[in-house]
Amino acid sequence: MRQIAIYGKGGIGKSTTTQNLTSAMAEMGKKIMLVGCDPKADSTRLLLGGKMQVSVLDTLRKYGTEAVDLDVVRHTGFGGIKCIESGGPEPGVGCAGRGVITAIKLLEELGAYSEDLDFTFYDVLGDVVCGGFAMPIREGYAKEIYIVASGELMALYAANNISKGIVRFAQSGGVRLGGIICNSRKVDNEQALVEAFAKRLGTQLIQFVTRDNIVQRAEINKKTVIEYDPQAEQADVYRSLAHNIINNQNFAIPQPLEMDELETMMMEFGILEN
Repeated sequence: MRQIAIYGKGGIGKSTTTQNLTSAMAEMGKKIMLVGCDPKADSTRLLLGGKMQVSVLDTLRKYGTEAVDLDVVRHTGFGGIKCIESGGPEPGVGCAGRGVITAIKLLEELGAYSEDLDFTFYDVLGDVVCGGFAMPIREGYAKEIYIVASGELMALYAANNISKGIVRFAQSGGVRLGGIICNSRKVDNEQALVEAFAKRLGTQLIQFVTRDNIVQRAEINKKTVIEYDPQAEQADVYRSLAHNIINNQNFAIPQPLEMDELETMMMEFGILEN
């Protein structure tokens, strides 16, 4: 079983990309578990027809550890994907990252990882700035990391920060960066910029995801593009991403940029003015 964590700046489209990616893999016959590591518990919503499932932490608070089993915290979504949400603490109380720690430990105790799976994905909130959110890579649960970014400065800044987190845990946990997924925002010279950024990190642009309004139409209908309109060109983009990840052999310890290097790169591609 391959365990993969998807990171990226908040609002970059990470959860949408991950759900469409896993849908494409499920369509190919892969057996998948997706663990949402966001306190909002919305990482699996499109796979479950819009249903906001009860999170691991909410279940523990309501029933206690002894009453929880896999059937309570895990639901089956599109393509047979096993969907779990870690959840978070009550608003204003505690560390949201601890929900990730608690959920993964509980799944391990319940035997979720011993089942017949090809892939486990972790959809992880934002930058690696909190020990809880870094847990999938810190504890060695996820060996492969993909970062969702765009050609915008703050998206690349976040990707660079995440790369620093990967470097920190690469020696002890064996985690590697598999590539950058560019979720296009249609900024100037976007694909060339992100390709250059990925090369500078020592990795690859594994997929350029074009911007298409069908993604929003599918979300309104509480579905992934793969389920909503499997004949759409955008569905083929996600299939290409799935194929590239399945067959990826290019894993690296990244070489993060300094902030002035990143700004210089963006100026070279005409994104920032001198």
